[in-house]
Amino acid sequence: MRFLRLALSAAALTALATAAEAHTGHGATNAFTAGFAHPLGGVDHLLAMVAVGLWAGLAGGRALWLWPAGFVAAMVLGGALGMAGVPMPFVEQGIVGSVIVIGLAAALAFSPSLAVGVAIAALAGLFHGHAHGTEVPADASGLAYAAGFALATALLHACGIAATVIAARFTLPVAARAAGGLTAVAGVVLAARFF
Repeated sequence: MRFLRLALSAAALTALATAAEAHTGHGATNAFTAGFAHPLGGVDHLLAMVAVGLWAGLAGGRALWLWPAGFVAAMVLGGALGMAGVPMPFVEQGIVGSVIVIGLAAALAFSPSLAVGVAIAALAGLFHGHAHGTEVPADASGLAYAAGFALATALLHACGIAATVIAARFTLPVAARAAGGLTAVAGVVLAARFF
């Protein structure tokens, strides 16, 4: 219940956000390298994607691969919707909100059922993917671009998982939770910039 209240507060905080950090233009967007660079070039994407890995790493078990896989699958779907010009409401707010919510989930070591974790990760991935997809020019093939942003995202998830494994090995699991908390704080800072 505490996590739900915090998540709802995060949603309220981000409701007025307009443009997330990563969506200020990325130059050519029809190539694998441009797609790969997109998640790495925006602090909002970077934070959320590493946080998914942190959260999955803290949960362990099947969450290690299901939550990141849910994020990536929904991100590719969101990317396809964005490329097709299908509008989606509250994309920027969803991106900033995902930084806060997933950061809090990691900080609190929130361990819901696998299905709820996948749903949270997938919703975040849908927002991030839509933002990626809308930046592909209408006259360009987005397949290489999508492959690039999917690979970069998977690698960022792996970085988060690796951080939790390393922290656990040195008996410092609190370090991974602290990283989640710092991610949530960074999300609040991102959201505050839009008020």
